Amino acid sequence: MSLDVSVDRMHRDHPRRTFSRHYVEMLVVMMLSMFLLGGLITGIFAILGHSSLLHYTGLRAFVMATDMTVGMILWMRFRGHWWPVTLEMAGAMFLPYLLLVGPYAAGAISGDAFLVGMHVLMLPFMFLVMLRRYDEYAQEHGKHVAAHA
Repeated sequence: MSLDVSVDRMHRDHPRRTFSRHYVEMLVVMMLSMFLLGGLITGIFAILGHSSLLHYTGLRAFVMATDMTVGMILWMRFRGHWWPVTLEMAGAMFLPYLLLVGPYAAGAISGDAFLVGMHVLMLPFMFLVMLRRYDEYAQEHGKHVAAHA
């Protein structure tokens, strides 16, 4: 009887584990794409003879948000998420930039607060988008395509 209970619990917890795995995957992809694409951009600036334009905080924040979003879009499409879900996640990743660029430009927050705040706010915004479509993120990869076909 305890075996039945543990098997039942395993199946019941499975969507939560899958949801959590999706979230962690997205965080890893976000960080990797920020570092890889950021490095590529820095390399391009070096080839062109510029030290980097990324010392401008507003531009650096925009480039970082773009790098993370491009990686996320590619990963989500590779994993079978449909376009509306993918674009919602892209919006969640840019929303912190849009919310904080005004206060930064007005001098109400420092450049460091802008960059840190942008990255910190992405996490709950992404999580909220995922909760909005819990069924999408709580299923195994590959089932997304079948669910939207």
